[in-house]
Amino acid sequence: MNGSLVAILGILVFILGYRFYSKFIAQKIYRLDPDYVTPAHKYQDGVDYVPTNKFVLWGHHFTSVAGAAPIVGPAIAVYWGWLPAFLWVVLGTVFAAGVHDFGTLVLSVRNKGQSIGTLAHTLIGQKAKLLFLFIILILVLMVNAVFAWVISNLFISFPASVLPVFIQIPLAIWIGYAVYRKKTKMLVPSVLALIVMYGVAILSSKIPAFQIDLVSYFGGEGATGIFGLGATSSAFFIWIIILMVYVYIASTLPVWKLLQPRDFINSHQLVVGLAILYLGLFFTNPDITAPVSNGQSDVSWFPLLFITIACGAISGFHGLVSSGTSSKQLDKETDARFVGYFGAVGEGVLALIAIIAAVTFFPSAAEFTKTYSSFSEAGNVGLSVFVRGGSQLAAGLGIPVDVASTIVSIIVISFAATTLDTSVRLMRYIISELGVEYKLPALSKTHVATTIAVVLSAALVLLPEGPKGFGSGGYLLWPLFGTSNQLLAGISLLLVSIWLKRQGRNYWVSLVPMIFLLVMTLIAMFNQVLFQWSWFGTQSNTLLFIFGAIIFGFAVWIILTAISVLTKGELNQ
Repeated sequence: MNGSLVAILGILVFILGYRFYSKFIAQKIYRLDPDYVTPAHKYQDGVDYVPTNKFVLWGHHFTSVAGAAPIVGPAIAVYWGWLPAFLWVVLGTVFAAGVHDFGTLVLSVRNKGQSIGTLAHTLIGQKAKLLFLFIILILVLMVNAVFAWVISNLFISFPASVLPVFIQIPLAIWIGYAVYRKKTKMLVPSVLALIVMYGVAILSSKIPAFQIDLVSYFGGEGATGIFGLGATSSAFFIWIIILMVYVYIASTLPVWKLLQPRDFINSHQLVVGLAILYLGLFFTNPDITAPVSNGQSDVSWFPLLFITIACGAISGFHGLVSSGTSSKQLDKETDARFVGYFGAVGEGVLALIAIIAAVTFFPSAAEFTKTYSSFSEAGNVGLSVFVRGGSQLAAGLGIPVDVASTIVSIIVISFAATTLDTSVRLMRYIISELGVEYKLPALSKTHVATTIAVVLSAALVLLPEGPKGFGSGGYLLWPLFGTSNQLLAGISLLLVSIWLKRQGRNYWVSLVPMIFLLVMTLIAMFNQVLFQWSWFGTQSNTLLFIFGAIIFGFAVWIILTAISVLTKGELNQ
């Protein structure tokens, strides 16, 4: 099978889904009202509630949800063959992710910009709300740990990417000031910022002095760094600390000062990056060397395929972004279709090229099978295969391989960083909500809540010991992140379904994907918690068992309560 043909088929389905299905949902199901006064106008405060142009908001929303997960997940899932991964990414995006992201955005806008966790109170009761908030809190904590782990390792593996990524921060602050204080249009400054970033990327790829290689600064692999740690572990520790300081600052600043302009730069970066990868694909026109399906897999694809791909098809974290930050910036309710549904489509396009880059990289099926020798090994190599495969596609446009590798790694890091600081901001909101709920006013203070979020995130990524040595937390949490993320998406769709039913509207568009997601996820999580992570399991792990058991128990309670509300119209307080 030809990689270009697969890409064309996938993109065609995405176009049809947005053109027809999202329009049907907007007009007949969610019934968007152009005259509705959105929370961004009603509660405008210049910090969180800021009316925003839909293209700028799409940039913020898209890059907040398009982290490393829609790349890593699909690049791992091709272990079961390229066709199952392709089908779930394409169909899951159109019929599940779009409905979910769009729906949680509209639901929040229609309820004062409240987060999906807070809305659980209105829809299924106070106890369910608290349990849901704790599930969300654990999930965003895992997101922080996983993405900080990914970014730090990419900085170590691709030191040429460090300077271009960090130079984006002052550029974004300058753009924010120019746009919101000087009333300059954001498009031209953000494009200029992107040119500067890629110019620095070329320089750092060619000139070692521009590469921030902490491992070599400590004397190279095998040398001893700080606190008796090896050079690589020392570099990892330093990057984690730097990232935590950065996200603390980024998540407490008003959104217009850093978050929005940097996300707008990243939206252009994503468009440019996707253009490079897809054009490279069409110019090189490679064949897919990976098998259509893997009949010799050591782990069954059912139901793990849907959990592994995670954000590549649908993600509960998207609902947190939709209801946590995007709903507070939506200028007109009719913009929700473009921001929410089209944001999900953009994620699908990214996941699609991740699949194609991985399955066209190898010269033969034997090489693919050798590299993806087991599901565990697929988890180890997935991200690096994408970076190398993406670089190979970009090289088809005449871009030098070293420059292409730097650019692809910058794209992954930038999106992961965007997700990271959005996630820390969301965690601050949740801690503040819990502080109000339990009458602990100190927790509702911005800097107290942010400090707790940052310290817990750093501890979770640094302290657990595992197969990756020091700082294995992010690596260990990846399997639980996938299941928890999908579980959250299923519960969010359940809340959307309850809201639609109460409005007297057709709720099957959200109910069907909700049933599918919850069944797949609960089966996967039950097997993982009981038969893998428990003390008598095949991969005993106390951290994953405790987190997994808590999330599973809370989720079952919430689902049973919500089903009662959905079927009987009861509201249990």
